[in-house]
Amino acid sequence: MFELRLMCPEDRVEQLSDALDALDALSVSVEDADAQTDAEQALFGEPGMPPPKGGWQRSRVIALFAERLAAEEAAKLLSAQDFFAGCSLLGIDVLEDQDWVRLTQSQFAPVEITSEFWIVPTWHEPPAQARQIIRLDPGLAFGTGTHPTTRMCLRWIAAQGGPGRVLDYGCGSGILAIGAAKFGASEVIAVDIDQAAVDSTILNAGANQVQLAAGLPEAAIGEFDLVLANILATPLKVLAPLLCSHVRPGGHLVLAGILERQADELIAAYAPHCKLAVADTEDGWILMTAIA
Repeated sequence: MFELRLMCPEDRVEQLSDALDALDALSVSVEDADAQTDAEQALFGEPGMPPPKGGWQRSRVIALFAERLAAEEAAKLLSAQDFFAGCSLLGIDVLEDQDWVRLTQSQFAPVEITSEFWIVPTWHEPPAQARQIIRLDPGLAFGTGTHPTTRMCLRWIAAQGGPGRVLDYGCGSGILAIGAAKFGASEVIAVDIDQAAVDSTILNAGANQVQLAAGLPEAAIGEFDLVLANILATPLKVLAPLLCSHVRPGGHLVLAGILERQADELIAAYAPHCKLAVADTEDGWILMTAIA
């Protein structure tokens, strides 16, 4: 495997990336060339939304090719194009073969939710102090326990239990539904608009030996003692009437995927239905809860 490394300004990233794709690069990635320096730029985007920018002021574009000749030919062809003005070739390097599965696995260690509750990848042994664990491997669906929003939801479940009938709306990997089942829920319904997430939830539930039902949103029927939704602020605002309609009187609503600066927006959106309040915070994210 050979790595072609190029430098380009922000306004050439898209053209350069498209050209590399057309030249049959196995993959193309873009990095901030000023990362780890005072000139580093933070680019934040939300899942499912277009990125705020196509790249950085000084972007490093890295393309992988199976053969050195292909990488050299790509560099030669690109350098002759008008849009390559302002870009430069950084080099072509051999990428040593690695055990990519083992390398990827090494990046995911057990995640502590509480001192006794842990998320543990299948290739790890549970910590000695773990009394309750969820076995979950990184996959296509959101929710591996590493994000603050997921951890806050699971902390709430660990503290409050999974009371009665539970709905996990936007279930992703099913981690919150599985957590509720492990902490005593009598019935768990997990729904998502993405069939891949539904399939992932079913597989993960089986791996954790818990019973739940998973399906598309129309599977959410009736009222629940606990409604969980770890999505993002904008869809949470749109879903306010629907989510609240599923919470039985006296039941709990738990929302996550919300930045601290978005708290007032959510409080206003849910005011006609319930009184939301911030229940937890971590790394700029908040957990908001209400009792119907």
